[in-house]
Amino acid sequence: MSRAKKAIAKILEGRSDTNIDFDDLCHVLERAGFTRRSGKGSHTIFTKPGVEEILNLQPKTGGKAKPYQVKQARELILKYTLDAE
Repeated sequence: MSRAKKAIAKILEGRSDTNIDFDDLCHVLERAGFTRRSGKGSHTIFTKPGVEEILNLQPKTGGKAKPYQVKQARELILKYTLDAE
């Protein structure tokens, strides 16, 4: 199973939002068609044409994604039925 498939499965499962690597979350969003750009400091902004919401993410200490941001990403992937594989 590829890195993207493992990460998307873990994100969509929703049982371990506190244990998702920030880089894996970013990789999944890029595979789903989001454009990544830098924000201020450690913030990373993700946008996609046809998706109203903007994701503003930043990593926790240790390189993990913040659980509420994993939930936001999951909700967008499901709401817009985005394919990240």
